[in-house]
Amino acid sequence: MDHSRTDLSSVHRPIAEANGLPNAHYIDTGVFDEEKNAVFFENWSGLAVAADVPQVGDAKPVTFLGMPLLVVRDKQDNVRVFQNICRHRGMILVEEPRKIEGAIRCPYHSWCYATDGRLVSTPHVGGPGQNVHDAIDKATLGLIEVRSHIWNDVIFVNISGNADPFEVVHADLLARWAEFDVPVYHGGADSRIQLDLKTNWKLIVENYCESYHLPWVHPGLNSYSRLEDHYHIENVGKFSGQGTHVYRQIKDEDGSVFPDFPGLSDKWQAAGEYLTFLPNVMVGVQRDHIFVILLDPIAVDRTIETAHLYYASPETSAKLRAKNTEQWQVVFVEDIMAVEGMQRGRHGGGFDGGRFSPAMDGPTHLFHQWVASCVELGRTAKATAAE
Repeated sequence: MDHSRTDLSSVHRPIAEANGLPNAHYIDTGVFDEEKNAVFFENWSGLAVAADVPQVGDAKPVTFLGMPLLVVRDKQDNVRVFQNICRHRGMILVEEPRKIEGAIRCPYHSWCYATDGRLVSTPHVGGPGQNVHDAIDKATLGLIEVRSHIWNDVIFVNISGNADPFEVVHADLLARWAEFDVPVYHGGADSRIQLDLKTNWKLIVENYCESYHLPWVHPGLNSYSRLEDHYHIENVGKFSGQGTHVYRQIKDEDGSVFPDFPGLSDKWQAAGEYLTFLPNVMVGVQRDHIFVILLDPIAVDRTIETAHLYYASPETSAKLRAKNTEQWQVVFVEDIMAVEGMQRGRHGGGFDGGRFSPAMDGPTHLFHQWVASCVELGRTAKATAAE
């Protein structure tokens, strides 16, 4: 298949006439590689959370779409992202999460780097006992830093370095959720949920965008936050998703609840909203907690989904946190049937991407258009470079 000529024209039609993305965008490894560059590397993508490296010197290796990266909290308490490779021979520096007590030492030839990326030691580089050489300029051979930005503990990276600043790209969404630009506190080990899903990453985002499936996939949630209580959130080329007018706080046996985030307007007394920082960070905001879901596309048909729960206070009830985590895990697990079933369905040769409900599928349609636009920009850039 000539991936550069996968027809995306029908995706851009008005919703009443549009098809979804072609099957190749869910099952073809060539198209997956195309999206890797055009969608993930060219944009601000979610990599990890700062809570993964809570203390100075903590380091966590992360492989993102095949690229070895290293998240480090440096000696100045800044979270930074580097390529996890030595500048000498490309050796992987850190294999497992650990604390860097002194320097980041390459296990191959012992070149050493400070936690801020500086190359600080090159043993025997000029011959036995000679640790310097005129041809080796340490100042130019530090770790390759990846452009990064932190929003509410989420670490975003722009691999290509070409994207506009994070605050510009996501200005509309940041403005919409300005009230949640406050300190947040990770709930700890009992506030992480991880699922290994046999599906393409886009199907997870599509499912998250819409409330149409609630009555059948989430009967428990729909019993109090019904389909008719939900509304669409649509901003062309920026974000799409859903909100609810009925958010019910979770309570302990004695009626206690989590503390609210400070300074929220009355809207949030009963509302919750669920949007995606495109392409792969899905966020839910409620009056008393936030959840963040990061999607790690392992392959065209496999995605690791990791959710983190955050609260307004560092001191919250462990029992209530566990109850909240369990409640969300039930919801996330209920979606597995849908996203894995749609993945298998994409092998149907006669499927043309599907048709949308003009009334119910607006958010998903906008997501498809955004992905298609990214891919088309990538194809144009590639064609221009070839000329």
